Amino acid sequence: MKKGIHPDYHPVVFQDQSTGKQFLTRSTATSERTVEWSDGATYPLIVVDVTSDSHPFWTGNQRVMDTAGRVERFYQRYGKR
Repeated sequence: MKKGIHPDYHPVVFQDQSTGKQFLTRSTATSERTVEWSDGATYPLIVVDVTSDSHPFWTGNQRVMDTAGRVERFYQRYGKR
């Protein structure tokens, strides 16, 4: 890689907002928040909405988003004409 043209790539801790699970990886993302990891070092902390720990695809829990079809909901809302 060429020197001086790539962003800083460093260890970062990501935390799932809904489950609280944290994992250490490398990223170019930065944060003012920090957390002390189990190895005693302090790393930037980035809180994210969804990770593999809470995503329905990885957990096997599927959410039913639409119980009635779109056409049925339209008819309920505006009536059948």
